Amino acid sequence: MVSATLRKPKTATHWSARRLAKEVGLSAATVHRIWQKYGLQPHRVDTFKFSQDPEFDSKLANIVGLYLDPPERALVLCVDEKSQIQALNRTQPALPMWPGLPARMTHDYTRHGTTSLFAALEVASGKVHGRCFPRHTHVEFLAFLKSLARRYPKRELHLICDNYGTHKHPAVNKWLGAHTRIHLHFTPSSASWLNLVERWFAVITGQAIRRGSFDSVRRLEAAIMNWLSNWNDNAKPFRWTKSAADIKRSIRNAPLIYETQH
Repeated sequence: MVSATLRKPKTATHWSARRLAKEVGLSAATVHRIWQKYGLQPHRVDTFKFSQDPEFDSKLANIVGLYLDPPERALVLCVDEKSQIQALNRTQPALPMWPGLPARMTHDYTRHGTTSLFAALEVASGKVHGRCFPRHTHVEFLAFLKSLARRYPKRELHLICDNYGTHKHPAVNKWLGAHTRIHLHFTPSSASWLNLVERWFAVITGQAIRRGSFDSVRRLEAAIMNWLSNWNDNAKPFRWTKSAADIKRSIRNAPLIYETQH
């Protein structure tokens, strides 16, 4: 094996093909071929966090059950807020893409305030009900719940939420106690990936927010709501496929993978 003839490389947090080649006495092309052969990608890094929620198993089974076997004649909604979305205005117009050149934007910008987007994703259809608020306290969350009650009159609603404190505020619980057709289901702590609306937030961020330039919060919110309207005209659901047992098996195996790699 090639590795048997290599000197042990010095400790480093990141290696380029050229730097590693110089350290171990190979050509950069050889190092690159080895990386390709074994599927190694040193330029990438992912982060992870295991939930320590003592009720993880029951909460996981509950959420996945709503996805795979929803209650009859009820509507399952994934609810969350994307807070502190900044209205950033670039100091110069963006330069369009050219052959051999990416689109370019100025590094500096002016801030014009923030908004918070509250969204409820219909699991069955993929459509989203959204509203923008200047803040994201329990007051705004309660107002959003009331808007859902008006939007879906007489329907039993099952809302999947994370453990953010505003979702469990006494005022929210009191209102829910008077509206028993609306049920909140909480994901385990450190498991926001169980909430499908997070996937939708990633889409709207990439397509409508991240590269935008907005000279006011009003224009930012108008862009968000316009994109949301277009989304709903062509909505498609995100399909959940893994069972709770599959997920728990993957989580159990994850530490073994990392221990083997180290």
